[in-house]
Amino acid sequence: MEVEKLMENLDKLLHELYPELVAFRRDLHMHPEISHQEVQTPQKIADYLEDLGIEVRRSVGGRGVVGTLKGGKPGKTIALRADFDALPIQDEKEVTYKSTIPGAMHACGHDLHTAALLGVANVLSKFREEIPGNVVFIHQFAEESTPGGAKPMIEDGCLEDVDVIYGAHVMSTDPLGTFSVKEGFASSAQDDFKIVIRGKGGHGSEPHLAIDPLVTGSQLVVNLQQIVSRRVNPQQAAAVTVGSFVSGEATNVIPDTAVIKGTVRTYDEEARSIIEQAMKHITKSTCEAAGTTFEFEYVKDCPSIWNDPGLTKHVEEIVIDTFGSDYPIKHTPMMGSEDFSFYQKEIPGVYFTVGGGNPELNAVYPHHHPKFDVDERAMLDIGRIFIRLVLQNTRNK
Repeated sequence: MEVEKLMENLDKLLHELYPELVAFRRDLHMHPEISHQEVQTPQKIADYLEDLGIEVRRSVGGRGVVGTLKGGKPGKTIALRADFDALPIQDEKEVTYKSTIPGAMHACGHDLHTAALLGVANVLSKFREEIPGNVVFIHQFAEESTPGGAKPMIEDGCLEDVDVIYGAHVMSTDPLGTFSVKEGFASSAQDDFKIVIRGKGGHGSEPHLAIDPLVTGSQLVVNLQQIVSRRVNPQQAAAVTVGSFVSGEATNVIPDTAVIKGTVRTYDEEARSIIEQAMKHITKSTCEAAGTTFEFEYVKDCPSIWNDPGLTKHVEEIVIDTFGSDYPIKHTPMMGSEDFSFYQKEIPGVYFTVGGGNPELNAVYPHHHPKFDVDERAMLDIGRIFIRLVLQNTRNK
């Protein structure tokens, strides 16, 4: 069967499957499982793939699921990745598929990613003899956590014999019917830090008899803000953010300790290294000047997403062929992090986003918001792009 006719048949099947995908997505949305606590979700995914006659590995790297579809024609092996963990957030939406689990919800679209990839697996399995090469469906756990699920899944062989990998993310902040991909650096690296400052507690009326870690911590927070503005090249994007500062409870007590936590976002390794070393130096000098001791913990999580330029161009061409030359395409990077970047450290790959915002459905809230939601038709956009990547990118070995 010629490729264009095959694509037409697969598109038709995908649209016919849409109600089933919506039902699957909403079931996940109603029963979310947060990072490293996923039990029922990977089981549902694995069962679905096995029912399609796809070879399945369960518990990959811990809780991951990998399905392999062997095509009937020669070609490359392409991997498609979706994440399936939820977040520790209370769902505040008023919809029929609202989360039934207190303090947990799919506030980033991972349920939609999962359903979209299962839809792709479903329709491709119907024409497996026409598929060139092999398709590996990587369903990843714990994308939202540090450490995430990508590294252990890679260590457990999820990329074995894979030539190229693609990933997609729905964006509630972009309208349905839009697309974004950026060659080269496309998202920031993520590092996390924790600083414990230890002083000497005392009475609030006698500060001269104490060593105040709260004041020292306050000065440190201010000092850390000088790193990006004075240590990092202005042409290198970076962010140092303190997200938590905890010290003391009473109005008249100088506490013993202060705990500061935060995140660092960068694109290139040079800026990443400069910031880490500057934080260590500034923390040491600030605390020693105040007479406090400290503990400094700096955890490097995922590196920056780096999209292969040639593959990025190929993805853009597929989007234009699929949706038309007037389809809105953005090329802006994001400062958010994604452990999809670990896959790209091993093999070439591209990570792209599709719009899922729609005011008519109240899908207007940002990711990680208690009222987050997206237009589920974004699954079709992801699915159609994935299908074409399989047929066109693996057609010739």
